[in-house]
Amino acid sequence: EPAAERRGVVERRCDGPDRQLRGVRLHRLPVGTGVRAQNRHQEGTDHRADGGADRIGHHRYHRTGHDVLRTVSLTDLSLAGTTRAAIIAQGESDSGRWAGIRYRDGMTPGNTGMPNQQGRRSQMFSVLDMFTIGVGPSSSHTVGPMVAAHAFASSLQADHLVDRTARVKITLYGSLALTGLGHGTDRATMAGLEGNLPATVDTDHMMHIREICALDDTLNLAGLKRIHFDYDRDVVFEQWKRMAAHPNGMRFQAFDAAASLVDEQVWYSIGGGFVRKGAPEDPMIGIHERPPEGASFADADESSSTDFGVEAPYPFSSCTELVSLCREHHLSIAELVWANETASRSGIQVRSDIDAIWRVMRACVDHGCTSAEPTLPGGLDVPRRAPKMYRRLASNSDVLRRDSRRKDAVLESSDAAWVDLFALAVSEENAGGGRIVTAPTNGSAGIIPAVLHYYWHFVDNANEQGVVTFLLTAGAIGYLFKRNASISGAEVGCQGEVGSACSMAAAGLAAVVGGTPEQVENAAEIGIEHNLGLTCDPVGGLVQIPCIERNAMAANTAINAVRMAMLGDGSHIVTLDQAIETMKQTGEDMMAKYKETSKGGLAVNVVEC
Repeated sequence: EPAAERRGVVERRCDGPDRQLRGVRLHRLPVGTGVRAQNRHQEGTDHRADGGADRIGHHRYHRTGHDVLRTVSLTDLSLAGTTRAAIIAQGESDSGRWAGIRYRDGMTPGNTGMPNQQGRRSQMFSVLDMFTIGVGPSSSHTVGPMVAAHAFASSLQADHLVDRTARVKITLYGSLALTGLGHGTDRATMAGLEGNLPATVDTDHMMHIREICALDDTLNLAGLKRIHFDYDRDVVFEQWKRMAAHPNGMRFQAFDAAASLVDEQVWYSIGGGFVRKGAPEDPMIGIHERPPEGASFADADESSSTDFGVEAPYPFSSCTELVSLCREHHLSIAELVWANETASRSGIQVRSDIDAIWRVMRACVDHGCTSAEPTLPGGLDVPRRAPKMYRRLASNSDVLRRDSRRKDAVLESSDAAWVDLFALAVSEENAGGGRIVTAPTNGSAGIIPAVLHYYWHFVDNANEQGVVTFLLTAGAIGYLFKRNASISGAEVGCQGEVGSACSMAAAGLAAVVGGTPEQVENAAEIGIEHNLGLTCDPVGGLVQIPCIERNAMAANTAINAVRMAMLGDGSHIVTLDQAIETMKQTGEDMMAKYKETSKGGLAVNVVEC
């Protein structure tokens, strides 16, 4: 039923020999209307089954009393939809083990990109995955771990292991262990084990989940069974070891009443709320050791992987390819990305996702400007500055509370001061554990909303279509950073977070003020070039100092990058691809103590009182 297909699509592909599963598309509809699943084998045969049948060929359908499809098995693959907006896929085949999470319906708390047997990603990527609705304070240390813990709990449920489980253990490694307390990683994983996801979790419950569980020493596993939970025993911060594949590794173990292992999974939070599944036997190294050659995700050769679905008419893997495609087909970057996005799902759904992102960004700025909380949590007693700054700026003229498109807006007060305010408001909401949009990470979540608000309030003729153009363009640039380098502070330092966001924001703004694809690339390159080498050294392991001010500085840098790019014709010596590769190499050379460990930089020179 085409009208219902807009409600959500899950796609998975993996390579392998004949008769291995090649792709699955699940249109998740109410069971009463039927569900269609399509299973394509390499030889081209097509098997279809109606949701009303219990078994047709290799297809099995399971129902619950909730009138929503809960589990589908297709040969080696099982899909378990555990929330209205998430479907978890996991399974084994002769050629490898893989798992995945795909989110739709405007709620994108995270995404997974698991390697198949060749080490390539099996996800079907959307540039809008660069913007996920979640909670603060960290995408890699809060959002990702919650998604991973949720996946583990959901797999226990799908494999009918919840009843056998009497205890769970969480082990955090590397950067997650060193800064996990300040980032709330322990609370995030506990919330995930209870069945919560970042887009919908009760932020107050997550903030106090340790105290809630301590009342009776239990945890509500998958929201189905209360099990004994001793925080001091069951949450382990392993600060002297890390997984070789990535600094943000975590291990989940389930035990029965006899203390026998029921299940064990290793997951990695790879930045921006994205997670990746590993294996229990993945190698470990010392916290200060360099990974052996080929052991790190950064060493994997993914040049042959296809990140976009086969339906995408304009796949690209570099900015050079992107600009060339735009020139060849006479398209803007946003138009090209829109064509890719709508090749696999309806334009209505894509627009709905974008509207949801913009809605949360606006609400976050508003909440940050009007918060009654005097200080941020965490122990540093950092004052919230956005409310006071807002009152002072608004005394001249309140940009947020009047017609956003008045032509004299730029004359009323300094636009740079308002941009500072927008960035501080979002960053303080993030630091306080509020609802934010990961863009592309939580640590850099204030930059893109600040520049987008600058467009909305200070650029003549700003409109909703401009917001769409801005986010599609920024998402395309963010995708290139994630694909060809990293957006993880634990992997490449803050240049991968604030630098990437600055570049994305510059690209989006250049697009909406009329920039050509070449000028958009120029603005994006300027945005990252002058953030190269930026370290990640949060004081106290908190996303506060220097993170909050750094967002405000980068937001105005992005705007200045656009000014310079628009004064030229788009020609430039350093390409964005070269700058991204430089960022990657710089991150690889950067000492571990400057990559989200709080073991160097400001983190050791600012006394915590």
